[in-house]
Amino acid sequence: MHFPLKYRSLRKFYPLIHRTNVGAWEEETGFMAIFVGLSQVKPYQSADKDKKQEVELMFDRISGKYDLLNKVLSLGIDRNWRKKALRLLSAHHPQHVLDVATGTGDMAFLAEEILKPARITGIDLSQGMLDIAQKRNLKDRKNRVSEIEFIKGDAEHLPFEDHSFDAATVTFGVRNFGDLGKGLAEMQRVLKPGAPVMVLEFTKPRIFPFRQLFDIYFRHILPLIGSWTSGDGRAYKYLYESVQAFPDYEAFNQELLKAGFVRPSCKPLSLGICAIYTAYKP
Repeated sequence: MHFPLKYRSLRKFYPLIHRTNVGAWEEETGFMAIFVGLSQVKPYQSADKDKKQEVELMFDRISGKYDLLNKVLSLGIDRNWRKKALRLLSAHHPQHVLDVATGTGDMAFLAEEILKPARITGIDLSQGMLDIAQKRNLKDRKNRVSEIEFIKGDAEHLPFEDHSFDAATVTFGVRNFGDLGKGLAEMQRVLKPGAPVMVLEFTKPRIFPFRQLFDIYFRHILPLIGSWTSGDGRAYKYLYESVQAFPDYEAFNQELLKAGFVRPSCKPLSLGICAIYTAYKP
């Protein structure tokens, strides 16, 4: 198959190409649409590790520079995105919040500030990221409004009973699930009836010429800065690749429906750089 120049980096995925609306992406290029399974887009593309193992390794490697890079690469906008996302949950007054793919705890600590629940539980695959979250938690423990705990675990096999949480959040993490449908279904399982899930995730901008300019930044400049700062250039190339493969906008709303949620909605932010998705357990 001939790949247009801008998609030649995708040739390594060609054996995995299939036509499906699940875990896939479509670029309107004037050529045939290209679809690649999200579960097959991995940080290092090693033959002996699955996606979850590679994602865990990647975040362990970059954990020490992760927070700094987030602030630099997003120009600090990511905090405003997180605040807007959490405010959508304020009316529900959740008392026990689950933060999936919690990383270094940014969303958990911000949830305490904005939602003030009694308890927040953060879960993540990467011990390196959780170590930083734990240090931050201990540092400010005296001023805590909420009881916050961080545990190591897999989003696709959450170690919680059914109907345990009043709300669930995932921030820039669903792209990293080994099985997107299974991860969403697990969150649905552990939520109480009527409880909301909120997903904040990168999207592919659709507005010309911002879409083209952002693509250049995301595909070329961001990985270069990430490589200089973290020493792991592949981590930030994977960021671009996984965003391209992610089923965004209405396609992700459909994934939420398939996982058993109802009333899904999508709120694009910052000219379509990212979006807030919300849905509810019936």
